[in-house]
Amino acid sequence: MDYISTRGNIAPVGFVDAVLMGLADDGGLLVPKHIPQLSEAELEAWRGLSYPELALELFSRFVDGEIPRADLKRLVDDSYGTFRDEAVTPVRRIHDRLHVLELFHGPTFAFKDIALQFLGNLYGYISKKNGSTIHILGATSGDTGASAIEGVRGKEGIRICILHPHGKVSRVQELQMTTVDDANVLNLAVEGNFDDCQRIIKELFADVAFKQRYHLRAINSINIARILAQTVYYFYAYFRLAEQGVRASVNFSVPTGNFGDIFAGYLAKRMGLPIHKLMLATNENNILERFVTEGVYQPGEFRGTHSPSMDIQVASNFERYLYYLNGENPRAVAALMDAFKRDGRIAVEGDALRQVQADFAAYGVGNDECLREIKDCYDEYGYLLDPHTACGVAAANRLSADGEVTVALSTAHPAKFDEAIRLVDIVQTAPAQIAALSDKPQFQTRVAGTNEAVAEQLERFF
Repeated sequence: MDYISTRGNIAPVGFVDAVLMGLADDGGLLVPKHIPQLSEAELEAWRGLSYPELALELFSRFVDGEIPRADLKRLVDDSYGTFRDEAVTPVRRIHDRLHVLELFHGPTFAFKDIALQFLGNLYGYISKKNGSTIHILGATSGDTGASAIEGVRGKEGIRICILHPHGKVSRVQELQMTTVDDANVLNLAVEGNFDDCQRIIKELFADVAFKQRYHLRAINSINIARILAQTVYYFYAYFRLAEQGVRASVNFSVPTGNFGDIFAGYLAKRMGLPIHKLMLATNENNILERFVTEGVYQPGEFRGTHSPSMDIQVASNFERYLYYLNGENPRAVAALMDAFKRDGRIAVEGDALRQVQADFAAYGVGNDECLREIKDCYDEYGYLLDPHTACGVAAANRLSADGEVTVALSTAHPAKFDEAIRLVDIVQTAPAQIAALSDKPQFQTRVAGTNEAVAEQLERFF
């Protein structure tokens, strides 16, 4: 399996080199040269697999023997053996038309653990195999940072620096990152918002000389391994509904700001998983909803919301979708991204817009509606949603048709966002691991939101 850039200006690379490259050296994003196609017979054979077994089969299609199967199995087993639920991503029935896919049973109580436990172990494997040093640089809107740090803390041959927007993540998210006192971990609290953090990361990675000098590797969802790991739970959830006798069309409602989680669903659908609708749920930072409904991708005014992990205007994975929307034409993608850099805007119309609307439905959830969904679901069904999952459930309620069953992705444990939960007068008991965080000292460095300020910290740390 070769991996190529969405902009077409690098030679194809294998899986391990794609993981190490992160952002393509031409500034694009890496995608598989071809998407593996799964037959109905293969899907049927996979129905009874456990989560690790299913992950192994799916990863094998994309690794294509580059990592020996026994080693790959060990990586998968080590990654998902840390989860608190044996099912890894259990599916909970809310009512006949709505199920919730719980993705928060990993070490940091967030869906990012599913990809980052695997990627952290994969980086450790590559480092030992190649005798190489790996310096990880990432940005977080809240959950990626803690999950990434947990995945590699204390690992020999690996150092990690995470940028987060100062004062714009939840208290628990901040504590999960900054109470880690390991020598190979650096937390930078950046003046600005997540889009500033993400811009700095992409521009530092685009400086190929700087990237190579400091052996920089990506942990954000610009890394293709993150996307591949996230495809697994779409298959797993679909199979669990099939076991329960669900025969209706199955939708997935995905709370997303960076387009990575829903792109994983799009990839699963292109592989042959019979998903009916992919519902894109956003908050008041609704650039992605506007693209689906109007064909215009243009950042607006940044808004802080009760679902801060989706407080994103520029979605880093959007370019991967543009590649497929434009018939896998890298020249077209490069032209679009150049225009976006110049004009701050991308627009599609006609057949292209109709294709977007065939691929996705979308709904932006306001702050008040998010809180109302949390309260209504708790009062009526006794199930507590975190504010991001509440956006997914609200979109499911708005976009599902009669006779359809929707799986809403639950991206975080509600205890991570108790500030929002308290606003609707719900008292919850935090898991012991989260409750203990407030007693720990914090370790972080506050920096200006510039490439130069971050680069200076990296030069000292790496």
